[in-house]
Amino acid sequence: MRTILLPGLALFVALAGCGSGDGEATTDAADRAGQSARSAYEREIRTWREERVERLMRPDGFLSLVGLHWVGPGSTFVGSAKDNGTRLGLGPPQVGMLHLEKNGRARLDIAEGAEIWVDGEPATGSVELVSDARGKPTVVAFNRGDASFVLIERSGRHALRVRNAMARTRTGFPGIDYFDIEPGFRFQSRFEAHPPGKTMDIVNMLGMVEPMANPGRVVFEKDGVPYSLEALDEGDGRLFFVFADRTSGHETYSASRFLYADPAGPDGTTVLDFNRAYNPPCAFTAYSTCPMPPPENRLDLRIEAGEKKPLPFPQ
Repeated sequence: MRTILLPGLALFVALAGCGSGDGEATTDAADRAGQSARSAYEREIRTWREERVERLMRPDGFLSLVGLHWVGPGSTFVGSAKDNGTRLGLGPPQVGMLHLEKNGRARLDIAEGAEIWVDGEPATGSVELVSDARGKPTVVAFNRGDASFVLIERSGRHALRVRNAMARTRTGFPGIDYFDIEPGFRFQSRFEAHPPGKTMDIVNMLGMVEPMANPGRVVFEKDGVPYSLEALDEGDGRLFFVFADRTSGHETYSASRFLYADPAGPDGTTVLDFNRAYNPPCAFTAYSTCPMPPPENRLDLRIEAGEKKPLPFPQ
């Protein structure tokens, strides 16, 4: 498949076929149209980058992760005191007693006198904890709301994921380094559907294996050479790609980068724009469980677009 033309470049084609009666005017108009299209596209990507940083910088974003505590079926005291079975790095000495059943259902018996908020409301007594695998996870907050944890599930195992809005990874975030915006890495790609219900085993950073919906693959061309990426579906219908390329471990983060694309349209194509390729959470924090790219998504190609390696934190 070919690189997608930017909006406005069609005018260049139309003007080029109008004859040679006024060649200079035709060329100037085409140049202006191309420059305008390029400027509009660059504004679009810069806006996307700004929104990406805003999401990272939210108090409950990935930059605020400060802990990941695995818990098994049974009961465990949770808090910052040394005698807790699950000891947090911050918060009140005792948050409460966590009860986790083998079927994944969980509840928290809040410690008497602990200032705890559950989903934004002051809470006491016993509350049910919903994990991220069962819906919107229950947020248990403390430290006047600046810190919190949620229950996550990965490959049948459970953990408390802890956030702190005042974490250095968030308050000292140095920003993001990028390749120059390059329209040549924006492709009109062909979607090739897999049989309904197909899944693909994806290994995460912790070595856990999780089957993920694998609706199909996309095929694109760069400099006349065809390439393909297997798409994953996280449940929202978008095509999700975890990939590595010849820049991985050099200019870009070694493990992987992420990219989303819209579902294929009626013509069976979608736009694959690597200028929107971005680093996974594990590039910024050790407390994430990022998926790794499957072998099919390790491209023998330098994708010189999107985010580069994370910048170092100031000393």
